[in-house]
Amino acid sequence: MIVRRVMPVIRSEAVRESREFYGLLGLEEVMNHGWIMTLASPSSPTAQISVTTSDKTAPVTPDVSVEVDDVDAAYRLMRESGAEIVHPLQDEEWGVRRFFVRDPSGRVVNVLAHR
Repeated sequence: MIVRRVMPVIRSEAVRESREFYGLLGLEEVMNHGWIMTLASPSSPTAQISVTTSDKTAPVTPDVSVEVDDVDAAYRLMRESGAEIVHPLQDEEWGVRRFFVRDPSGRVVNVLAHR
């Protein structure tokens, strides 16, 4: 399995202010679904951060996203390890296949692949 990017997810009601703040550091908005916005470095596009008010389909908001090349394999590995699956593997309307898993420190990890 190949990890394509790792991205922190910040829960905030101050989305506009966050865009302005991180813009001062050179990050630009590359995606905005209304409930989640992703900012990226123009010179290094996989250097990203997301700001979200909540998650659209999951019961919790993740702390970090990990994009992999084979999300089905990642899901199988996590289930076999006994890790707590917080949100089941599913295809989302915005073009990703994902699941949430809790890490040993209690953080929620969004594991995803783009379709």
